[in-house]
Amino acid sequence: MEYFLLYVIIGLVILVLSGIKIVNQYERGVVLTLGRFTGIRQPGLRIVVPIFQRIIRVDVRSTPIDVPKQEIITKDNVTVGVDAVVYLRVIEASKAVLETTNYVYATSQFAQAALRDVAGNADLDELLSKREEISEQIKTIVDAETDKWGIDVENVKIQNIELPQDMKRAMAKQAEAERERRAVVISADGEKQAAQAVADAAGMLSKVPGGINIRTLQTLEKIAVEPSQKTVIVVPSELTNMVSKVLNK
Repeated sequence: MEYFLLYVIIGLVILVLSGIKIVNQYERGVVLTLGRFTGIRQPGLRIVVPIFQRIIRVDVRSTPIDVPKQEIITKDNVTVGVDAVVYLRVIEASKAVLETTNYVYATSQFAQAALRDVAGNADLDELLSKREEISEQIKTIVDAETDKWGIDVENVKIQNIELPQDMKRAMAKQAEAERERRAVVISADGEKQAAQAVADAAGMLSKVPGGINIRTLQTLEKIAVEPSQKTVIVVPSELTNMVSKVLNK
């Protein structure tokens, strides 16, 4: 009889201890009494009635979800592989437990569908240059759908865009041609500026009496510095003008 009472006491103690639950600071406890939702337990030491009540802990921290790579055909018929990451947070723990069997998996699946829809309606150039805008569109779509699950989608980021090898080579050729075009334009613009500077200098020298002669002497000085087998004969411009007039008459 004594042993029976001892066993009963031990059983009661174990039963009472099994009703003591600890909810961490980053969790919320959803309590079900006989299968029905009866409240939320805040962080701390909480007591539930064993057998009749059950507590489900829900993590309310920001949780990143990887969206697997999706094979997408863009609006201009280019096949690309796109993956992303979704950051979500549980706002209402009761809805996260009662409205869906697995809110993380459900959000991931809906994010994949939204990624295919949004990226499929964009051209390749838009997909490459407007990642932030496309990510914001995906976030808006997923956030609107997950509100009924008590989930807040904080952010969506497109990570990698994988292009076919043929497309990579074509884009590399396009970039190379663009760089060559810019180099030619810069070279031509430099020649234009140099020609303008020479024309301005010639105009200034022509307005000053003897300016051309001084410039000629400076040129001869530069030539005479280096040894050369050439002989330079300088003819005054007035003489050439006089000869031209005589020939014309």
